[in-house]
Amino acid sequence: MWNNMKKGKILLVLGAIMVLIGFMSFVGSKDDVQTREQLGEKLFFDPILSGDNTISCASCHKPAFAFADTAVFSKGIKGQLTARNSPGLTNLSGRPHLFWDGRASSLEEQALGPITSAAEMGLPIEDAVKKLNDNKFYADAFQKIFKSAPTKDNLLKAIASFERTLETSNSPYDRYVNGDDHAISESAARGRLLFIGKAACNNCHSGEDFTADRFKSIGLYNGKDLNDPGRSAITKSKTEEGEFKIPGLRNVALTAPYMHNGKFKTLKEVVEYYNNPSLVVKDGINRDLALDKPLNLTNAEIDDIVEFLKSLTDDRFKQKLASN
Repeated sequence: MWNNMKKGKILLVLGAIMVLIGFMSFVGSKDDVQTREQLGEKLFFDPILSGDNTISCASCHKPAFAFADTAVFSKGIKGQLTARNSPGLTNLSGRPHLFWDGRASSLEEQALGPITSAAEMGLPIEDAVKKLNDNKFYADAFQKIFKSAPTKDNLLKAIASFERTLETSNSPYDRYVNGDDHAISESAARGRLLFIGKAACNNCHSGEDFTADRFKSIGLYNGKDLNDPGRSAITKSKTEEGEFKIPGLRNVALTAPYMHNGKFKTLKEVVEYYNNPSLVVKDGINRDLALDKPLNLTNAEIDDIVEFLKSLTDDRFKQKLASN
């Protein structure tokens, strides 16, 4: 009887192993890409798109941090630093403006920028296409998925297709607004009321992804030590000096440091700045009039707003949030 039980256990284990092997064969290896999204994901993590094969998109957009960087400025090819902080990439589908200055109007156009930037990935697009055509895996993959050899157009489409999968809508906040009163803490619930009330954050951070998709100057430009003109460098309009794209706030607790120049290390520092911008930057040019008067938030209210912002973190990043 004991031998029969032992044999039965062995057969059960062997059967489980065979099922696992069969499943793995079905889903294929990481190299077995079947869709534009999968091909774009592989390209996103592959340093083949940099001039010296050392930098990938993921070097500056780290998945664990909602595809943002943890450095003030990211390191590009040959150790060069980016001019601005690398923002997160979640929830960008359908955004009319991309990059801090809004110079791109589609994810395809956005994907082109870092690849060809001399300070970032440093690879002319013609060279990128040639490298992919000379690589048997990519030549075969593009042929299978696009029915074409790698081109500038389908390269950018693949990366953009992957980036469109980075939508998040499964946070404690989402469960709270869908009727679960216990999904967020009492502090976060108070913070939400402050966010839409006394602090008036939702004047700019509105909608499903907490962005009005506009440009604002919050006073972080003075033409001296704070000398990034933002949107006006693109439009050549003096009235837009110091304006930057209003970022969405989903997963914002993971994307420190904050602002285009990484000036603030924590969310608390961000809220403290908005509470009274003049205490931090006295000579900000073109600062939005809504920021002229202090909000007069108490320390407890600032903490509540921070807790609310943390509740916007998608469940896929929950473990990383807990370790922050």
